[in-house]
Amino acid sequence: MTQKHAPHTIPYPGHTSEMAEDPADEMRGYEGRGLLEGRRALITGGDSGIGRAVAVAFAKEGADVAIAYLEETDDARRTCRLVEEQGRRCAPLEGNLADPAHCRSVVGRTVEAFGGVNIVVNNAAYQFPADDLSEIGDDQWRHTFAVNIDSFFHVTKAALVHMQSGDAVINTGSINGLRGNKTLIDYSATKGAVLAWTYSMAQSLTPRGIRVNCVAPGPVWTPLIPATLPAGKVDAFGTDVPMGRAAQPDEIAPSYVFFAAPRLSSYYTGEVLVPIGGETLPG
Repeated sequence: MTQKHAPHTIPYPGHTSEMAEDPADEMRGYEGRGLLEGRRALITGGDSGIGRAVAVAFAKEGADVAIAYLEETDDARRTCRLVEEQGRRCAPLEGNLADPAHCRSVVGRTVEAFGGVNIVVNNAAYQFPADDLSEIGDDQWRHTFAVNIDSFFHVTKAALVHMQSGDAVINTGSINGLRGNKTLIDYSATKGAVLAWTYSMAQSLTPRGIRVNCVAPGPVWTPLIPATLPAGKVDAFGTDVPMGRAAQPDEIAPSYVFFAAPRLSSYYTGEVLVPIGGETLPG
């Protein structure tokens, strides 16, 4: 049975409170098992959506969490409250991850707040649909790459100075990086780059015992959707997958716990989990 969303749009970058339908992104039914006890995590794009769900799941597993976000202060405060309700520390880090200096700064501030960093989740993303390549200006192309892949480079490079064997890097990809999307050309190109980045960094860091993996979801109901898609496409978002609906962030976050916890995934590196609602991909 397909599930449609209320046709609506909200201003970019999108605040959860402005959505006509709240996403399930607080991991309310999730029970931790101490899988990340004593770990320190940095999550970019951690204020809402997948990032929020991952932050809360990590906290429930025993980790302190820093969340880097653009400007959504109300969402970031909510996420921090959810983390702190689990008895863990949360560091909100506002700023533009398209700026390499800020990428390095969020790593430094995480280390300053927690005394180190063990898990990096590169999750920040930007998209803006275009019906034709001619509609994508130079500035949009460069900004999409700056946020969606350049920030992964800058954050990870800065964090590796502080990471050691047993630590983990988890990158957020997308189904669009695997099959493309005619209205998200620049976004899809960056998500394809995330896959190659994951494979390459996994090979590079295996001798150090640092695992690098990727979660590449299909449609997920987050503030980015009504903030970047026209109302008509919001209405039908996710209905084309076999399950007939978009995922909720709470359904995606456990994949990040799996990759973050050595107890669960010590033999996994260079892998891509693709939660896409029943679709099967060739190859």
